[in-house]
Amino acid sequence: MSITHPSPLLPPRPGQRPRPAHLPAPVIGSERKIVSWNLLHRVGATPRDVIHLIEEERPDLLLMQETTEDFDALPHLIGGHYARSPLPGRIHGVACWSPGPFRRPPLACTLPSGPLVRRVAQVIECAAFGFSVANVHLSHGQIMNRRQLRRLVQILPSHAAVLGDFNLVGPTLMPSFRDVGPRAPTHRMVDMLPIRIDRCLVRGLICTQARVLNRYASDHRPIAVRLERSDYR
Repeated sequence: MSITHPSPLLPPRPGQRPRPAHLPAPVIGSERKIVSWNLLHRVGATPRDVIHLIEEERPDLLLMQETTEDFDALPHLIGGHYARSPLPGRIHGVACWSPGPFRRPPLACTLPSGPLVRRVAQVIECAAFGFSVANVHLSHGQIMNRRQLRRLVQILPSHAAVLGDFNLVGPTLMPSFRDVGPRAPTHRMVDMLPIRIDRCLVRGLICTQARVLNRYASDHRPIAVRLERSDYR
């Protein structure tokens, strides 16, 4: 099931707050800023934390993992366009927010999964983008999460990015995609060992900037990347 909330900004619906004037409209150039954050459902980041992140970072696309129905109010609180794809049988899932419209409603794609948690990837096409973006929260099993990535290789177009919580240690073994995300740790395993499991892979794209952001409301820190198509240069 996918829950999509496109939100026209003018005029606002009754009870809806229009997007604040200081939030930018989608940019016209070729470079796009994408932020990805695992929110840690129930005890982690709140909608207010996400709004603060949007206002500070001004992304062209925000990807979220472990997102609950509490975040379905985002387009009413800050405007923009939003969609959430719950994991089957779970209260949380992957979600995305953009200040500009989606080219079509984001698609929830079923991934190979283990017996306990079934996984989906959210494939997004923003109207102002020249490439597709897959939002993922992969399995913890190091064989299974690589199988899930190989599935995405088959369904994504030639210009694409994969971002999110990979739960993966070491090389991704994803043919034709390059790991361009920040190299700093993004998570502390069992609250002790710092590891880099929030990643960004690209095909047919150039990454001009990659950062780990200083946000601590969750057990993951967000990552931010700037991407553009390689044939635009």
